Amino acid sequence: MIQIAVTGKPNVGKSSFFNAATLSEAEVASYPFTTIDANHAVAYASCRCPCQELGVQCNPKNSRCIDGTRLIPVELIDVAGLVPGAHEGRGLGNKFLDDLRQARAFLHVIDASGSTDEEGRPVEPGSHDPLEDVQFLEEEITMWFYGILEKNWDRLLRKAASEKLDMNRIIHEQLSGTGITPEDIIEASRKVEADIYSWGKDELLEFLDELLRIAKPMLIVANKADIPEARKNIERLMDSYPHVVPASAEAELALRRASEAGFINYTPGAGDFEIIDGLGLTDRQRAALEYIRENVLEVYGSTGVQEAINRAVFDLLDMIVVFPVEDEHHFTDQRGNVLPDALLVPRGSGPRDLAYLIHTEIGDSFMHAVDARKGMRVAADHELEDGDIISIICSR
Repeated sequence: MIQIAVTGKPNVGKSSFFNAATLSEAEVASYPFTTIDANHAVAYASCRCPCQELGVQCNPKNSRCIDGTRLIPVELIDVAGLVPGAHEGRGLGNKFLDDLRQARAFLHVIDASGSTDEEGRPVEPGSHDPLEDVQFLEEEITMWFYGILEKNWDRLLRKAASEKLDMNRIIHEQLSGTGITPEDIIEASRKVEADIYSWGKDELLEFLDELLRIAKPMLIVANKADIPEARKNIERLMDSYPHVVPASAEAELALRRASEAGFINYTPGAGDFEIIDGLGLTDRQRAALEYIRENVLEVYGSTGVQEAINRAVFDLLDMIVVFPVEDEHHFTDQRGNVLPDALLVPRGSGPRDLAYLIHTEIGDSFMHAVDARKGMRVAADHELEDGDIISIICSR
């Protein structure tokens, strides 16, 4: 399961975002370091399910389908708030940077209203610049990786030169356990003009900035978007960074809980909801729902929580969804379940890659595949497309 870290400084709504996305019960309070140990829970990336297009009733096994929207599980990690100097052990420090190791992408939750200072302490809305928080987190993670490499850098350079070793491979060994691939390191090192064997601190930091953009991409969740002071800051963030989603985690959490209680009809990520009359909503509850509609949904199109997860999976990580089946005529598995699985695969993958993702033995015995929509045989190197329904044909 893809792991995505929910990170940022204390008291910006990280745990509220986490709870809204997963309906978990991570502790929420208005003081720093409410989250002490990283929380893990399942959220869902959403896409269109082929069931309505094909006119069939699907039987999802590894995912869910709600009114034609397929929900595919991903793992969210709610990491304790970071403060400036965390890479040096300040605050809760390196323990929580360490929790970020296996995350494929970061959702950086910031207080877009500027109502928390650099340490996460409450201040007047608009009195803190949230753009500073984006820079701070990027610097903290870069410096954490720098600390891993710098302590042995000169010795590693001498060893590589004397033994004629590949420096990219040595860097990969030093960063083992972080989920960073050799290909990531090679791509990042090419961005630095200086020869790798002559790198000093500046070149090493430049390399690490590039490496993190490639291997650990970040999306900014501009939380507390319903507070008036947030709107101009959101515009500034969007002008400065490519991946920014305005959000109100508290609004999403309220809508999901009202939906669970049967008070409203609401699909995560939707731009509106329907109040179910006759179920005893109080005037205060109705007013709260109308506030969400007027100040969040009508302004931004959604609460941003589901959009942030989707963009992390489909834009940052460039994944597509493929539906593997055994019977390409009826779109079923061997037990007759219709469209049972929805798998996230990297864009550019082929049917053989899909086969190995399902099971090693299926990959080893792969012969060819069938595009079930087109009823057409496809080869191992055929590039899969988003929404493909694929049957794998094996030699045994």
